[in-house]
Amino acid sequence: MTDLNTLAYTADHEWVDFDAATGVATVGITDYAADKLGDVVFAELPEVGTAVAAGDICGEIESTKSVGEIYAPLSGTVEAVNDEAVEDPSLVSGAPFAEGWLVRIRVDDPAAVDALLDRAAYVALTGGAE
Repeated sequence: MTDLNTLAYTADHEWVDFDAATGVATVGITDYAADKLGDVVFAELPEVGTAVAAGDICGEIESTKSVGEIYAPLSGTVEAVNDEAVEDPSLVSGAPFAEGWLVRIRVDDPAAVDALLDRAAYVALTGGAE
């Protein structure tokens, strides 16, 4: 499992694992978001090669409770999508920090990662929820 303290977070309840050596960020939803969504039954992700801008909708997750948008946390180009999560959406709610990751983005501006929330700020945003 990923060390949650090394990740960056968004106010839209996404986590970002940025690899500075490759310039690629792996993105998924947090436990908090997964809990609020409930059992995920469908995931629509962008195609590889799609340019995304920070804050723009780049996908959708449907659950037994609701539908939620996936927002690009950073600007860049989608380098990979988790086809396993598309085929078995339960991975998104069951293992959001592991097998349930959503996309990998080659980031245009690595410094933009510093503007995201750290773990403490994210936990404070959610009222103490992990």
